[in-house]
Amino acid sequence: MDNIRGKTIAITGAARGIGYATAEALLKRGARVVIGDRDVALQESSVAKLSNLGPASGYPLDVTDRESFATFLDKARTDGGGHIDVLINNAGVMPIGPFLDQSEQSIRSSIEVNLYGVIAGCQLALPDMIARRRGHIINIASLSGVIPVPGQVVYVGAKFGVVGLSAALADEVAPHGVHVSVVMPPFTNTELISGTKEMSIKPAEPEDIAAAIVKTLNKPKTHVSVPPALRFTAQAAQMLGPRGRRWLNGKLGLDNVFLEFDQTKRAGYEQRAQAAQGVVEGSDKN
Repeated sequence: MDNIRGKTIAITGAARGIGYATAEALLKRGARVVIGDRDVALQESSVAKLSNLGPASGYPLDVTDRESFATFLDKARTDGGGHIDVLINNAGVMPIGPFLDQSEQSIRSSIEVNLYGVIAGCQLALPDMIARRRGHIINIASLSGVIPVPGQVVYVGAKFGVVGLSAALADEVAPHGVHVSVVMPPFTNTELISGTKEMSIKPAEPEDIAAAIVKTLNKPKTHVSVPPALRFTAQAAQMLGPRGRRWLNGKLGLDNVFLEFDQTKRAGYEQRAQAAQGVVEGSDKN
C-alpha cells in the first residue's frame, strides 16, 4: 500500500535542513506537502522551490505557540481537502555548551521547541486522526535521546522526552488506527553541528533522514534509527554503567565535542537557536 501518494503531509521547521529534504522526497512520491517555519521569508522561498516538484504550500509557524500551531494545522487541512494524513514534528534547535553556561533563554528555547512543540502538535493533530481512524505522526528526535552526551544536557533531556512520549503515545492511539513513530538520527550535516570537530560517527545527510521517513510511512514502526545499526549501539550504551558509558563516549568522540567547539563559526546558529520563539517576518539568518 502506498501511504504517501495523494496524502496531505504537514511538516514543521521545514524551510531548511531535514524538513526541507523530507518535503522534497515526499513531493517526488506524489504527496501534497504543507510546510511551516518561523522564518517567513525563508519559508516562502522554500515553497517557491518545492512547488516545482508538486503541490506545496507553506505558512508561518511558531511551534512554541499553541495558537500559531493550531492555525497552521487548520490551513494545512484546508489545503488538504479538510484533513491531514500525516504530521511530521521536525522543528528543533540544538544549543550546546557546558550546562552551567546555559542561559534561561537558551534552556527555555530548547525545551519549548524540542519537547513542548512536539506535545502541542500531537494534541492538536490527533483528534481528527482518531475520528477518521487513520493517520500517522512522526516525531523527529535524535540518538541523543537515548545516548547521554556531555555539552547537550538540556537538548538530551528534551529528546529523551520525545522518545518516551512517542513510544507511550504509539501504544495509546494504536487501537484508534493511528500510528506514531519517532525517528532518531545521529548528528546531521546541517547547521546544528556548525563549529564542532569531526566525530567518529559520520554525520547523516538530511536526505538520509528523509529516506527513513518515507520508509516509515510505508511500513510504520515505532522506533527508527538512522542508520538502523546505530540503534544497537544506543541500546548497548543504555545498559552500561557510568565507566562503560564514559568509555564509549570517548571512543565515539562524544565526550567533549559539544564542550570544545569553534564559537566564532557557531555564533550565528547559536544566536538563532537560543531565541527560537516567535515568528520572524524578515529572514532569520543571524
